[in-house]
Amino acid sequence: MYKPNSMWTWSFCIVTLFQAVVTLALECYVFADFQLKLKEIAVNVTASKTIPTFLALYSFGFIYELVLVYDALRLKNTIQVIGLCVCNVGLLIYGAVQVEQIKDAIGVLNDNSAIDPAVWGQIKPFLIIIPCVVAMGTLLMMIVAWKLYDEFAWSIYKHISADLRMKRRYLTYQIYIALLKFDFFFFLGFTVQFVVIVTNRHDAEFALTLAAIPVTILILLAAALFVRRESSIGMIVIILLYFAALAYFLFKLYRIYDKNTYQEYLQAQRSLTFFAVITLVLIVMTIINACMCMHNFHKGLKPHVNRKKARKEAEKTTELSSNITGQVPNRMMID
Repeated sequence: MYKPNSMWTWSFCIVTLFQAVVTLALECYVFADFQLKLKEIAVNVTASKTIPTFLALYSFGFIYELVLVYDALRLKNTIQVIGLCVCNVGLLIYGAVQVEQIKDAIGVLNDNSAIDPAVWGQIKPFLIIIPCVVAMGTLLMMIVAWKLYDEFAWSIYKHISADLRMKRRYLTYQIYIALLKFDFFFFLGFTVQFVVIVTNRHDAEFALTLAAIPVTILILLAAALFVRRESSIGMIVIILLYFAALAYFLFKLYRIYDKNTYQEYLQAQRSLTFFAVITLVLIVMTIINACMCMHNFHKGLKPHVNRKKARKEAEKTTELSSNITGQVPNRMMID
């Protein structure tokens, strides 16, 4: 099991953990206070579902970020560390958007006499503190990431050697894998919000959205597998699926603002737009990187990518050999 082994790896862990703990505590308080102030009639108002969804999704974002932090430090992945800083900026923006969205949702609930009017005044300060904490965390993460860049550069040099072309190929591979990890969160975030907000659950679009969740997970897993194995056919299929995903999110974005359907998404329009736009950008970047990775196939990168696995197997073999050797008597036995 990986354990941080330097001042800067520990610093990155502590900063992200502190940020997550404080933010989760504030989110839990807001959620609890909101739920306690709801009235029975609130079950008939969509806004009563959107606020818990925003809060749960935001909390999941920080938990998922902690997982990626551990993963990035374990793999000494500079690209993923930088990606985490960018992701934190996204969480900061979402935190700011969340304030207005929750205010609007409480306004709708208040108009329907479904909530205690005093709730907004009670939770507003905590909602404002959250982006401030995330902003501070982002700044500290960027400072530490700069130091980690220097620290991890030597590890990459030892892993890939001094071949600049091979280092560029490895960098492209790292970017692609990091993008897949962020794709998962933003796609899931958008889909969960859509599923919760949509009221017509017998519509074909709703069923399609639900089915898209496991399909997407399988696609992302297959994408990582094919790039490691340098399967050109597999990557072509994955890239075509990326284009299908691009069309899917463009369609969803159109539906959010279409005059015939925008009312269904009004309660979470800003949040859905934020996630849809980020996901579209990520998909485009993923397609570009997938093509670049394909271009690098069969040029000597595969052994470097799979070296860790090979090293583990070698260690097992060595250990087994030593155990077998240890069973051989080191003295001659005289009958």
